[in-house]
Amino acid sequence: MPRNVAELVEILDLARRGNHFTGGPGNTLFQRTYGGQVLAQALSAAYATVPAQRTAHSLHAYFLRAAKTTDGIDYQVDALRDGGSFSTRRVVGSQDGEVDFAMSASFHVDEGGLDHAEPPPPDVDPPEECPPIIDVMDERFGPSPIWHEWDCLDVRFAGDSSTATANENRGMPTAWMRVWVKTAEPLPDRAPQRMHQAVLAYLSDLTLLSVSALPHRVAFLSTSLQTASLSHSMWFHRPCSADRWLLYDQTSPSAHASIGFSTGRLFQDGELVASCAQEGLVRLVDDRPILT
Repeated sequence: MPRNVAELVEILDLARRGNHFTGGPGNTLFQRTYGGQVLAQALSAAYATVPAQRTAHSLHAYFLRAAKTTDGIDYQVDALRDGGSFSTRRVVGSQDGEVDFAMSASFHVDEGGLDHAEPPPPDVDPPEECPPIIDVMDERFGPSPIWHEWDCLDVRFAGDSSTATANENRGMPTAWMRVWVKTAEPLPDRAPQRMHQAVLAYLSDLTLLSVSALPHRVAFLSTSLQTASLSHSMWFHRPCSADRWLLYDQTSPSAHASIGFSTGRLFQDGELVASCAQEGLVRLVDDRPILT
């Protein structure tokens, strides 16, 4: 995984051959490529084929196979439509001739219109008063080099349903988590909004699925669970800066039949800038063989 922002920007710089783009592998301890990296690279590939004045407003992705960490991913972009104000792209990611990933994304010109948004949740401690999530992971599960896979990001733990008091949980969803997140260093000067959105997609996959394990007596990052992202959708509501603090408010409305479902809202400066929804495998593991 990128250890700093320079490496993060580098994995978003794709080699192009016509409508094919190659994203480099990430240096990681995990057995599969991080889903957020695939999302970010696929969005970057789609953006390279869209008129400059159009900005992504939604993406819908499926993770079909685990992408190997030793090889890059080939992204084929198909232009499905370029209308007067919307463009639609389909992106298929492959390794060794096998499809690992599929995404559709829609882009829109900036125009005026109706404007409203839900406010951020109240009574959230500012990021400066929240502990780094690495410290929380060390305390809960013990030190591990895996916690440093995302050193390109500054992530602060702002609470979850497992540690909140009864009063704090009153009126809240069964499973919830809040983190503050931004890049650990500034992105390049005058970085286009497409880069900030790609980084937003990258970080959106960081903690979202883990919320589905919070109501249960099982550690998400443990040998007790087999986990993997299955699908991920994202909606970009307003421009944002991924190198400034974002509040990531996440809930899990359901976990059933080994599939966890989580939703997330990203706020910046009190405004809702993006929303996410994810389904993932959260399979309990015992002595029986794991089916794939």
